[in-house]
Amino acid sequence: MLLKGNAVSERIKNGIVNSVKNHWDSDLCIPKLAIIRIGERADDIAYETGILKNCAKTGIKAEVIVVNNNVSTVDFLKTLNKINENKEIHGILVLRPLPEQLDHDTVNRAISLEKDIDCMNPLNMEKVFAGNKSVMPPCTAEAVIALLKHYEIDLPGKKVVIVNRSMVLGKPLAMLFLAENATVTICHSKTKNLFEITRKADIVVTGIGRCKFFGKEYFSKESIVVDAGIDEENGNLCGDVDFEETAEYVSAISPVPGGVGPITSMILLSNVIKAMKLQQGCTGKK
Repeated sequence: MLLKGNAVSERIKNGIVNSVKNHWDSDLCIPKLAIIRIGERADDIAYETGILKNCAKTGIKAEVIVVNNNVSTVDFLKTLNKINENKEIHGILVLRPLPEQLDHDTVNRAISLEKDIDCMNPLNMEKVFAGNKSVMPPCTAEAVIALLKHYEIDLPGKKVVIVNRSMVLGKPLAMLFLAENATVTICHSKTKNLFEITRKADIVVTGIGRCKFFGKEYFSKESIVVDAGIDEENGNLCGDVDFEETAEYVSAISPVPGGVGPITSMILLSNVIKAMKLQQGCTGKK
């Protein structure tokens, strides 16, 4: 079975469009996203362009704030605080990676808790680990769960292996799986005999960003594989899993591109709507 993300993405998009069509209490409650880009990295600009296209499709307003690549932490925080205080902006996305001179922890903690649509503020991440469902988890982690649920893959009791230990994917995703009563193992680059662990799992989520690293020897015929990694080979996007070798062997697999990615983008915009509703005075009227 091919786990395509387009149908899930379309469903989320339709929900956003319906929300935006509501009559809001005031002009301040028209959903708006602020994208902060540092410098002129080509991949940042490409990602930004994709978000802006999706904003146009859903009716969400967007503003791009570009700061110099050599910006200091003090000056960056001044820009960020202005956006935090702007009541017309409901969601904030800071494009990553940040340049080395910025204090990453300080920047993350400075993002407004209510406008933090990709769970970068560690105080929001704490809520994810505490099982608080009012907070918005990192979008890629949430997209993995949304994809599996769309295809009605039962999660309770399943043995899940996540090959990623980052705060963006692996750790919060483990918490989301635990909330679904799955049994979770987190692996990483230092894990010994990785293939022996992944082959015993019901569900394997990869996220190492190494093109075609996982061949079919890492899986069983019953494996459900969600490829959340992305890399480039000869100018083409590819995932962690050797798709051509593995697709016919395993029970189910998500492609790259066209799997987790489209869902992640729409969840990001869906979180703008959620963030707007969390903020004072933004109550939609049907």
